[in-house]
Amino acid sequence: MTKRQQYIIILILGAIAALGPFSIDMYLPGFSAIAKDLNTDVASVGLTLTSYFIGISVGQLIYGPLVDRYGRKKPLLIGLFIYLVAALGCALSPSIDWLIALRLILALGGCVGMVASRAIVRDIFPVNETARVFSTLLLVMGIAPIIAPTIGGYVTSAFGWKYIFIILSAISAVLILLVYRGLAETKEFDPTVSLKPGKVAKGYFEVLKNREFLTFSMAGSVTMAGMFTYITGSPFVLMEIYGFSETEFGWIFGLNAFGFIAGSQVNRAWLRKRSTESISNITAVILFLVGCVLTFAHFSNILNAPLLLTLLFLFLFFLGFLNPNTTALALEPFTKNAGVASALIGSLRMFSGAVASALISFFFDGTELPMITIMMSCAVIVLILTQYYKSKARA
Repeated sequence: MTKRQQYIIILILGAIAALGPFSIDMYLPGFSAIAKDLNTDVASVGLTLTSYFIGISVGQLIYGPLVDRYGRKKPLLIGLFIYLVAALGCALSPSIDWLIALRLILALGGCVGMVASRAIVRDIFPVNETARVFSTLLLVMGIAPIIAPTIGGYVTSAFGWKYIFIILSAISAVLILLVYRGLAETKEFDPTVSLKPGKVAKGYFEVLKNREFLTFSMAGSVTMAGMFTYITGSPFVLMEIYGFSETEFGWIFGLNAFGFIAGSQVNRAWLRKRSTESISNITAVILFLVGCVLTFAHFSNILNAPLLLTLLFLFLFFLGFLNPNTTALALEPFTKNAGVASALIGSLRMFSGAVASALISFFFDGTELPMITIMMSCAVIVLILTQYYKSKARA
């Protein structure tokens, strides 16, 4: 495979994977408008994020064995079509309950891109290159969280929040065409992969028994929980507490997303000099220190808008190192069942996101404290997991 072909594949996979961030980030500026239009409150609108994360968690477990048995392409096309129909349904939702339910279905369709993209990378690239490839993939898909909130803010202001979902349905239609015409199958039909529930569960259990997978998949999951805590909590904190407008929030969110992507690209360059595991250990420590400063600033009553924005940017920047590295380390032991391992990674991460978003809604008290506390807790757990594996590896 030539370099040009590799970049085309990464571009398509990045676009597919970007559908997830677009589905989350694009409608965040419309939270207040959705609440007003559907006669509910912002906390209830936050449950549409929770249902989305639950759908992604469950859906990836379903797609894992499917992409190992039927190949990567067919399940991908079916999932994207489900997404398209659900997005149109979201635009027509008459109540918050309908929107919560349809966001669940939206996630069940769209999450196939997450499973298939990671599995395809594992199919065609050697183990020692996967961390760099995931960092490159993150650069492509990272355009979404940079521009999505800004687009969402303008669309909400000019046309209303329902048009956000119409745009998402149009994006999914384009992706269906790209996959159908531009993405070759990387894994043939494999009848030896069983779809019987008992054997599927056994396959997932076998993956979980691997210590390297368990450690780094959990570290990656908690890392993403910290990100989704920020995603769920930041609309209220920045717009309601600190008084930023919907458009300003879109720019701030985009800047922080840029920080996340920038971290992944610095990580890609750093991987030429240090190992994936070494970089993960170092950045876990730094992330913990950023969390400590954020927590101290809040309880010392010195947390203002400039300081908060700086610390949030740094938190997202170092998450940009940990996200691709923990994925690569968790997938490293697997070849034949890369789809199952990929699905389990994604499911655990999205389940963590669902828990984080639910906790934000549950502990909502009109301040930034719930967001800060959960982000700090995530940083502590990531540090413990990475240091634990480091100590066991030396033993």
